[in-house]
Amino acid sequence: MEKVRILPAGIPPHRNQPHCDPAHRFEMLRIACKGNPVLEPDPLEVEKDSPCYSVESLERIREDCGKKTPLCLMVGADAFLGLASWHRWQEIFRFAHVVVATRPGFHLASGICEPLAREFRERLASGPEELGASAFGRILPVEITLLDISSSRIRECFESGRSARYLLPDGVLDYIGKNGLYRNRNGC
Repeated sequence: MEKVRILPAGIPPHRNQPHCDPAHRFEMLRIACKGNPVLEPDPLEVEKDSPCYSVESLERIREDCGKKTPLCLMVGADAFLGLASWHRWQEIFRFAHVVVATRPGFHLASGICEPLAREFRERLASGPEELGASAFGRILPVEITLLDISSSRIRECFESGRSARYLLPDGVLDYIGKNGLYRNRNGC
């Protein structure tokens, strides 16, 4: 069975430390994925005590799954447009395909700067079937239905005392309440 591994960031090198302790974030992910056999929470990055780089995580996952198994890194369009600023970003294509989630009507090619634009042109897949034909190296934009849910919006709900119901699974809401998380910006 194909799996979707979800790796919450441990110590992100490109932005401030997340508002909540990595152990809490991983437990919330585990609760959210419960009951879905396709989703697999992976503690690889939250267990690391140094900055986490996607290329290093992909390298480890590639070692686990072997050289021939197709592997995809799923990112949003905004993250993809900043890919050229990532640590060892060009090596990512040696370990995985990159699947880019885009909003309806968004034209990814128009917002890419060089040298990422060159990689995009050379690696663009014509469809999902190409990702199954090789283990890594292609880029596939995929249009998704946009939901107005973000971690920032959820934190704002908690900070202002508004309900986050329907933005998170009930089990995650219960966990947040029981552990007193997201009460203010100074900590969880």
